[in-house]
Amino acid sequence: MTAAKPLPTGRILHLHSTFSPGGKELRCVQLINALGSKVEHAIVSAVPEAMGAAERISKAARVSFPTGFPSLRGLPWPWRLMALARAMKPYDLVLTYNWGAMDAVMAHTLFSGPLDLPPLIHHEDGFNEDEQSGLKSRRNFYRKLALGKTHRLVVPSETLEAIALEVWEQPFGRVLNIPNGIDCMAFAKTPARNAVSGVTKRDGDLWLGTLAGLRKVKNLPRLVRSFAAMPDPWKLVIVGEGPEESAIRAEAARLGLADRVILPGFTPDPARYVGLFDIFALSSNSEQFPISVVEAMAAGLPVIAPAVGDVPHMVSGENASLITLPGDEKALGEAMLSLAGDAAKRAGIGAANQVLARERYDQHSMIAAYRRLYAQAMEG
Repeated sequence: MTAAKPLPTGRILHLHSTFSPGGKELRCVQLINALGSKVEHAIVSAVPEAMGAAERISKAARVSFPTGFPSLRGLPWPWRLMALARAMKPYDLVLTYNWGAMDAVMAHTLFSGPLDLPPLIHHEDGFNEDEQSGLKSRRNFYRKLALGKTHRLVVPSETLEAIALEVWEQPFGRVLNIPNGIDCMAFAKTPARNAVSGVTKRDGDLWLGTLAGLRKVKNLPRLVRSFAAMPDPWKLVIVGEGPEESAIRAEAARLGLADRVILPGFTPDPARYVGLFDIFALSSNSEQFPISVVEAMAAGLPVIAPAVGDVPHMVSGENASLITLPGDEKALGEAMLSLAGDAAKRAGIGAANQVLARERYDQHSMIAAYRRLYAQAMEG
């Protein structure tokens, strides 16, 4: 493997659709913490009040949060795009993330030449709920134009790589697939029984668990319905927060599962508690490369999930039969039942997943790839 290239001293501007603690935001924090104090980072969110991920940034990192930066939201009028472009000028590298920062990408493409702007790298991790059933043609056209002068387009999944090449018609050399990585060894540690906020796993309890923002795209009421046939002492533990909490609780109550469906809210640092689960499950309508699946694999768990995004390619061969057709609640429930009374099967599949996670998805490879990419862009 090529040695990791150190970053030159400089200023990096991060433009986010939101900086709430989600997958792309926490990866950004992970990289900021790993890149060292030679680099100064400025973080802007299209939703200024959504900055919760900032709490995870190391105190040793040099980070600022500009308050006078032009809004990332609004119609793409030329004067607004010009203002965005001018605001990029003082930096050595611009990093943009997802659709919410696409106007900034367009501004850079239009004005990078006249204003001699720094290089821009765009990161695309997935789509909003309004595109979960199909990409919007206008957005595809806008992306295709806006990405015209980006230094690189970075994606974490094969699914997104294919979309970038075939739908957005990006040249092969511009698109770079860097799978998300985690500290796999941290997830292998034995967790404390009370590691999930407000909940203690008692002797004899068995947990089918998930980590997710409680949003419609995650379709967690479907997970509740699929879980309904699971026998005692199984409990469904859904760690996360979001607007769908009441709908999830209502579905659990309707099915008589209120005492077996646990919603503890958001609990930080999944490495501390994912190992408490006995099975990990997703029920999403749409995913790309869910980092929670990698975390579950690193903790040695079997994974039950619909075949959305890269999920079928992420898990081990031993786990393949637990990946079901999208939207098939019955199949999801049958996969759960196939593991419910078979601890040896759960352990065998989990062990195979753990080996694969350490081989493919360790954070050191991901961090080295991003460090090389950013250093090359900053050096020109």
